[in-house]
Amino acid sequence: MNKTKILIVGAGFSGAVVAEQLAKTNQFEIHVFDERNHIAGNCYTERDKETNIMVHKYGPHIFHTSNREVWEYVNSFIKFQPFVNRVKAVYRGEVYSLPINLHTINQFFRKSMSPNEARAFIESQGEKSIGEPQNFEEQALKFVGKNLYKAFFYGYTKKQWGTEPKNLPASILKRLPIRFNYDDNYYNDLYQGIPEEGYTEIIRKMLEHPNISVILNSKFTLNPKDLDTYSHIFYTGPIDEFFNYKYGRLSYRTVYFKRYVSDGDFQGNAVINYTEENIPFTRIHEHKHFTPWETHNKTVYFEEYSKETEPNDIPYYPKRLETDLQILEKYQKEVNSLQKITFLGRLATYRYLDMHHVIEEALNIAKKFLEKSNIS
Repeated sequence: MNKTKILIVGAGFSGAVVAEQLAKTNQFEIHVFDERNHIAGNCYTERDKETNIMVHKYGPHIFHTSNREVWEYVNSFIKFQPFVNRVKAVYRGEVYSLPINLHTINQFFRKSMSPNEARAFIESQGEKSIGEPQNFEEQALKFVGKNLYKAFFYGYTKKQWGTEPKNLPASILKRLPIRFNYDDNYYNDLYQGIPEEGYTEIIRKMLEHPNISVILNSKFTLNPKDLDTYSHIFYTGPIDEFFNYKYGRLSYRTVYFKRYVSDGDFQGNAVINYTEENIPFTRIHEHKHFTPWETHNKTVYFEEYSKETEPNDIPYYPKRLETDLQILEKYQKEVNSLQKITFLGRLATYRYLDMHHVIEEALNIAKKFLEKSNIS
């Protein structure tokens, strides 16, 4: 039986999920292209050759979701070990707990307040003159007041985004919780963990179906012949690149790392943020702490630096400034006119998406595509 040919651009979670869902129907021949020399995109993990520690090559990835379907889906490929992300922050030589919680508040203000007392105290710290916050800085000042904002948000945010926080949308801060108990779990989600054998192994298992062919080191450029060869194309690369930047480049921040190896344990925690502006890196992640079920005599850790994305850099965080959204609207009109191409994932939709959001979106898109194709 001749199978319907499908082209998927990108071997990260978006592309791999769609490929796996379509492949198992046995109705499609699927070609997955990726310009890198490996699968798994920015979730790529590998064993460090010097220490044998599982390293998240493009920065820490902790899987968290409250979507049971997504959680069961990823666990069907590999075993997830429980992992709670307990981030710390260094400010003026002291180590604090993040997200801001009752311990952070009491430590910072040298008090021993109860939850109700702390809630009232933080409300008294907020800037009363701010009505509806118009930017990140106003949101923070209204939310936690000047002292906590300067300590934990101002310097870190300026380093992370490369601009004054008042130039950023208020929506960025709305994702960050503040707690009036001693809960230091960075996430609120019901399910949290890290794959025992790393994220690359999940993607490998998704793509190992005989109906899937993976072509690495292959940069995709749309050829009119592709629309004749393939019944449908799923594209997960940068939306502006797809259209050859005809309306301009969308802006991203990217990150780079400085690697260090030492004996023993460097910082005693997976992630520690450095919130002061005069410290050039944003955080240090020590990867042996992402796999506490393993034992290693040495340790490998990375200083993480943020900078503006240049043409040859890997884009990480969409800035989504007003000028970006104006450009995006033009590209989106082009996307809406395409009949045989689906754009999905963080880069193709120019949104910040966590892994579980990416997987949920890809599962839904695959389901709708199969329904439209009358395949159950």
